[in-house]
Amino acid sequence: MRSNRATKRAGVSMAATLPMIAGALALGIPAAHAADSPGRDTLAGTKPAWATAKADKGATSDSSKVSARVYLAGRNASGLAAYAKSVSDPSSALYGKYLSAAQVQQRFGATTAQVTAVKSWLKSAGLKVTGTTQHYVTVSGDVAAVEKAFSTSLHNYSKGSKTYRAPSKTASAPDSLNGAVLTVTGLDNAPHTASHDDALPGPTAAFKNAGPFSSYYGSNTATTLPSAYGKKIPYAVEGYTGKQLRAAYGAGKYTGKGVRVAITDAYASPTIAFDAATYAKKHGDAKYSTSQLKQVLPSDYTQTEACDASGWYGEETLDVEAVHAVAPDAGITYVGAASCFDDDLLDSLSKVVDNHLADIVSNSWGDIEANQTPDLAAAYDQVFQLGAVEGIGFYFSSGDNGDEVANTGTKQVDTPANSAWVTAVGGTSLAVGKGDKYLWETGWGTEKAALSTDGKSWTSFPGAFTSGAGGGTSKTVAEPFYQKGVVPKALATANSAAGNRVVPDISAIADPNTGFKVGQTQTFPDGSEQYSEYRIGGTSLASPVIAAVQALAQEARGGKAIGFANPSIYSKYGTKAYHDVTDNPTGSGLAVARVDFANSVDATDGLLTSVRSLGKDSSLSAVKGYDDVTGVGTPADGYVSSFSRSQGHH
Repeated sequence: MRSNRATKRAGVSMAATLPMIAGALALGIPAAHAADSPGRDTLAGTKPAWATAKADKGATSDSSKVSARVYLAGRNASGLAAYAKSVSDPSSALYGKYLSAAQVQQRFGATTAQVTAVKSWLKSAGLKVTGTTQHYVTVSGDVAAVEKAFSTSLHNYSKGSKTYRAPSKTASAPDSLNGAVLTVTGLDNAPHTASHDDALPGPTAAFKNAGPFSSYYGSNTATTLPSAYGKKIPYAVEGYTGKQLRAAYGAGKYTGKGVRVAITDAYASPTIAFDAATYAKKHGDAKYSTSQLKQVLPSDYTQTEACDASGWYGEETLDVEAVHAVAPDAGITYVGAASCFDDDLLDSLSKVVDNHLADIVSNSWGDIEANQTPDLAAAYDQVFQLGAVEGIGFYFSSGDNGDEVANTGTKQVDTPANSAWVTAVGGTSLAVGKGDKYLWETGWGTEKAALSTDGKSWTSFPGAFTSGAGGGTSKTVAEPFYQKGVVPKALATANSAAGNRVVPDISAIADPNTGFKVGQTQTFPDGSEQYSEYRIGGTSLASPVIAAVQALAQEARGGKAIGFANPSIYSKYGTKAYHDVTDNPTGSGLAVARVDFANSVDATDGLLTSVRSLGKDSSLSAVKGYDDVTGVGTPADGYVSSFSRSQGHH
């Protein structure tokens, strides 16, 4: 399970496939000079692809109200990208020479003069400045003032059955500002009236797994069920715990002591402290020490219905419990966003960077690349680059829908995992055997077939694709330096001869059928709220597991931050630091039997029995070497210790 971030355009369907304009901004390059508007710098990507002449329903009323965010480019956008690259690259002289948050702001942040100039331009157009942070200026005003400020006109466009407002041509800023404006968001937002006093809902509806289970992979064979791939298959595990995952990924004696991991999601589970403590006690994980688990929360929450707030509680619970299970002594800071909209998630990421809340940040949310526009890509990349300069690494789940074709009709990757400045975490199916022994992994991709009515066969075996690790080739992000020479040319050049970013970078356990056990307070059908446990997966699990392994690696390195990890991750490619994961590790088809409650909580409405085939990730394949399901592979016994040897003394 991985939470989908709602797009910032209220009401745009998650599955909308918007062709994206590849703007220079996606690479952090300052705005282009506008040929058609002398004296203006265009802000690439501010006119959405759906705002077509055919969909145009005429000008938006001049008196309509608009709220927008004008992001600041800072005093040296190209210098920031260059420094972020050097400080993260083990072969660079600047490697590991991180700056403090204050130094970063001083060197790359917007100057007072820039902020003043931007504010006076916005005010002179008739907009009201409603707030200023070191990253952006928020404004509100009527359509006429927005059109004057950004030298565009706002029209209404039909999209599906609804109508939204958007610029009819790309917005721009005066070139007298000398590139001080990075981009603007909110011009194309459908008007939404968010009430600012949304109360968070109670715990989400309960989910429990039915048995029978295996306690470790293969411990309990389904002898009474039909065979699959010519043999009897095991029941799905009840849910791995920290001890099994630590063994699988070579934790050794390391516990993450002295390292802090941040987690961002939307909202905040009201029962997280109780649930995390209860789970740790039940599974032999270390007890949380005082202030080991901290929360940084907004003063209010918005969009709780649009974003299904309680649906995010399980996400936060999984992230916190998985990090603690794998790195029991690491500090955890949960940073909750006010909503699942991009501006609010960006605020959470910025809080981590501006206050250096952690060196490692796990993020189990995202959207399809087609919903990302260059204006937003630029805003996200700026935060990731500022983090890299401070020695902060961001980890994003690669997605749970494989190549996205079944979900959206179009082959594509997910975002922000597609950013060249984050570590995209893919997923596997994991077999841990007796005595916590690592047996094998496959790329995570599931096909499901139900048991026939007479119980003698699997209906249309192996069945339909249900879910799998997100991966593939970006259509908009250029190939980053660290992927060259490792990622096969056929993958890199799938969408352009020049080469593009391929996702993921590294991977870990994700398949919910070989998943992790989580404990959470949930609401049962009788209305009672009780703590209970269930098995869960998704690249939502892989991301916090890799973040926790990175905490172990940072401890092995004497506590020195690894920062943006991709250059290091790729520099170890092909060594014994990784398990090279393929779809067929045992030489024959793999599957598990799974039994579910029809009503999700108990047997009163009957049981559903199915076979889940492993290693079938839509059109994506885990093969020998780098692949677009598992990246360079998963951490092996040599991974954590490789940081103490090769990189501890730079």
